[in-house]
Amino acid sequence: MQIYNAAEALPNLINPFWMLPLLGVLGLRARDFVGFTFLQLLVHLPLVLLLLWALAFTLHYHPPVIPG
Repeated sequence: MQIYNAAEALPNLINPFWMLPLLGVLGLRARDFVGFTFLQLLVHLPLVLLLLWALAFTLHYHPPVIPG
């Protein structure tokens, strides 16, 4: 589930749809936000990938068994 959440969250830093209401309310341009979100992507991408890699070692894989 965490990998699904990370795969969902990281692209939001590239294409931040959350900023659309802020553009209208604050009267800013998309250019003002995209630089910040790209910087956050550069910082968080390696960190999230490292943590997901470390998390993979704490899980045990049990292959499915076909009853029969």
